[in-house]
Amino acid sequence: QVQLVESGGGLVQAGGSLRLSCAASGRTSSSYAMGWFRQAPGKEREFVAVITSSGGPTAYADSVKGRFTISRDNAKNTVYLQMNSLKPEDTAVYSCAAVARSYYIGRQWQDYNYWGQGTQVTVSS
Repeated sequence: QVQLVESGGGLVQAGGSLRLSCAASGRTSSSYAMGWFRQAPGKEREFVAVITSSGGPTAYADSVKGRFTISRDNAKNTVYLQMNSLKPEDTAVYSCAAVARSYYIGRQWQDYNYWGQGTQVTVSS
């Protein structure tokens, strides 16, 4: 069992930055690939980024590529999402998720086994 808790959301002006954190607990959390997803009101859940358990290969949605960076610190059991050049369309609830595979960079939310509660990100224009 893996528990995930996100933090770092908030209100920011367009062009600003935020860093989200996802603290994981559980016996093998460091061996899980981790992803970030977001969901805006009235829209479907959307893939944002994923990182393998080692912190090696990553993948991003085209809409955030070049602006967002996913990283992890396995010593702290924490995954981060650095978000720069934020746009109003980035407004959503951001959730982290864990998949019980060490090397995984998939984008399908159905493949992920554990989810956090989410943190709200609001970007004003």
